[in-house]
Amino acid sequence: MAKTAQDVLKFIKQHHIEMVDFRMVDIKGGLRHVTIPAKRFTAEVLKDGIGFDASNYGYAVVEKSDMVFIPDPETAHIDPFCEVPTLAMSGNAMIIDNPKNRPLPQYPRNIVRAAEEYMKKQGVADTMMILPEFEFYIFDDARWEVEHDAIGFEVDAEQAHWNSGVNDLANTVPAQGNYHIALPMDVTYECRSEMVSILEDMGIAIHYHHPEVGAAGQYEIEPNLGKMSEMADATINIKYVIHNTAYKFGKTATFMPKPVYGEAGSSMHVHMLLYKGGKPVFYDAKGYSQLSKEAHYFMGGILKHIDSLCAFTNPSTNSYKRLVPGFEAPVTVGYATSNRSAAIRIPNYVKDPKLRRFELRSPDGTANPYFCFAAILMAGLDGIKNKIDPHKMGWGPFDVNLFHLSDEEKAKLSHLPSSLEKALDALEKDNAYLTAGGVFPKELIDNWLKIKRAEALEISTIPNAIEFAKYYNC
Repeated sequence: MAKTAQDVLKFIKQHHIEMVDFRMVDIKGGLRHVTIPAKRFTAEVLKDGIGFDASNYGYAVVEKSDMVFIPDPETAHIDPFCEVPTLAMSGNAMIIDNPKNRPLPQYPRNIVRAAEEYMKKQGVADTMMILPEFEFYIFDDARWEVEHDAIGFEVDAEQAHWNSGVNDLANTVPAQGNYHIALPMDVTYECRSEMVSILEDMGIAIHYHHPEVGAAGQYEIEPNLGKMSEMADATINIKYVIHNTAYKFGKTATFMPKPVYGEAGSSMHVHMLLYKGGKPVFYDAKGYSQLSKEAHYFMGGILKHIDSLCAFTNPSTNSYKRLVPGFEAPVTVGYATSNRSAAIRIPNYVKDPKLRRFELRSPDGTANPYFCFAAILMAGLDGIKNKIDPHKMGWGPFDVNLFHLSDEEKAKLSHLPSSLEKALDALEKDNAYLTAGGVFPKELIDNWLKIKRAEALEISTIPNAIEFAKYYNC
């Protein structure tokens, strides 16, 4: 939208902007912001940035936490949810140095760009395209408490099957029966259509939206393919729009991987492909499923490192309540065409050579998108560098339903980590592919391990409802 400070100042004047909002992300991918009056915005602000405490974002120790945030004018857009006219901008975090500031290596936006530069230096490709699918639940009510005398949560959705004996209207949906359900059962259609309209107005092209499998209010919004760094920014904005539009409609949205027992979990499948000089790197008319040897090596790298990748693509304890057999969630390390039970699926409906690609089905919405996308790229590049052939490694292609294999057959295959702790253990042992070229600083990996281990330990010490059902009367 804008290239320079003068472009931003002109836009502020033309659109009567009163506030300028600087958007940052913390280490977990959560959105934070600082706002200044538009009349205080100058070219110097764009150059010198805004100071902030990086220790509160998870990036630095308290005694070395002074950083500056440098806004990126190309990300400027009007916030559609603010009554006071507000211009929002993302940007990069910088370490304060004399005479010139330098990028904070741990900041997610800096890492995703470093991964892109590493890809170019390797000569493999000059562009990585990403398409994340956003699955989420919309509830009419969600509440929880974690106290000494009460621990629990409740969610509700008007059309959920458990309301069949409560609602006057016959608009409830059978369990696991929500996929592409039509009106009047599709009760959040207007809400989602408004989400999509807002995203389109923001310049984020959307392919479609629809109800997903989970009958308690699961839906999907899928954007078009975009460059990796731009799609990481778009992911933050897509989640922001979904949360705020749901709130506007008196509802609440969640990207939790498994918010409802017995219903489908929510994923963030990531489609990917590479270009070099405008030509597709992944296409080969004679290859398995029309994929090139580079595409197979890329898949091989992902599958080799998938346990440690999960520490970034599935970074919550709740992630592993989704990664269980029976709900279209992949648990087997492998690849195949049109097979949703394998970790990597090659969509058979994509016939255009320029769009021939595959998707990693394990990631979910609790991931920091910058870390997630950059880590996937680094794993794939390691696969190309070391020519890791997934077929020779025994990872497929699996053209059978892996959920229906016998226990004996399943035991012969490799599976995804069953807990966050196991994924973190894998990351601790297997991270050289991430630190290659200095893309993921060792300090970030150590910091991530520390934060996530503490989180997992805290959650493991808290009793839950099923433990009362199992053990109260023992």
